[in-house]
Amino acid sequence: MEIRDDVREGFEKKLRKEPTYVFSDEIKIYCKMKVLVATEKPFAKVAVDGIREVVEKNGYELALLEKYTDVNDLYKAVADADALIVRSDKVTKEVIDHAKNLKIVVRAGAGYDNLDLEACTARGIVAMNTPGQNSNAVAELVMGMLVYAVRNFYNGKSGSELMGKKLGILAFGNVGRNVARIAKGFGMDVYAYDAFMTADQINATGMATAVANQDALFETCDIVSLHIPATAETKQSINYNLVGKMHKGGILVNSARKEVIDEAGLLKLMAERTDLKYITDIMPDADADFKAFEGRYFATPKKMGAQTEEANINAGIAAANQIADFFKTGNKKFQVNK
Repeated sequence: MEIRDDVREGFEKKLRKEPTYVFSDEIKIYCKMKVLVATEKPFAKVAVDGIREVVEKNGYELALLEKYTDVNDLYKAVADADALIVRSDKVTKEVIDHAKNLKIVVRAGAGYDNLDLEACTARGIVAMNTPGQNSNAVAELVMGMLVYAVRNFYNGKSGSELMGKKLGILAFGNVGRNVARIAKGFGMDVYAYDAFMTADQINATGMATAVANQDALFETCDIVSLHIPATAETKQSINYNLVGKMHKGGILVNSARKEVIDEAGLLKLMAERTDLKYITDIMPDADADFKAFEGRYFATPKKMGAQTEEANINAGIAAANQIADFFKTGNKKFQVNK
């Protein structure tokens, strides 16, 4: 049945206030907004149960697509979805093209480079992330990998301690601040630089001492932990010259994105400086080459930063709540596209 554009617009306005049912003087219809959770790597059951509770409590319908291996399954599932929750699943222009009803997509996690923001914006779809929900999980992993590194990967040889070491945090957002909090408990001296924060703002947290720029961070610290996104400005910015400024025995920790590392430059530097270590939660493209530096390199077999039950639950339920709030009030607080 054809529905006039002005009538459809009226439906959508009423959906914001009464999301379960829509009534018009011209035509009577009953519908539910559909929220699709599409996860190649599924949420834990307890997280799905929490998402379902939020979705159904607000009068919406929940649809699940889990462990899919064919993108065509995603195309079919998203065709009539009004909202979409994903984890690391890629929401490409092709996915958007198949999602004729889609109004909002939420990436359950902090990073959102798996979302095609340009395609979302072109279609008027709001794209969001769930900042802060995975932060403690990532921070704990960073510190766990650091202990592993300074103890020589538990190879039986004498290592060193974190107490008294200078830790530099590059980007002082939710994860960076949690790393600082935990590092303080180890007795570390914490420094930070963030291109989007002033020195006064960083110092005011009481968790870190601000430095003037990222060069100063690498020059000052024994260990540098990366928490920057992969953008045009940051890709391959962690390079030969920058990392080369680190103290003897320096450790570079990456729990952000592999794209920020100039892998060729870092490999060259590690070949020249046998004192440096690189530990990462994102396996580099040149993993086989880095493995040549036995005892100085470690990469998790897959990205593990947010892989805790608590983070899994927090991010999924936050995504569901953000969708409900958006449909009810139009709240776009965590929108990442414009």
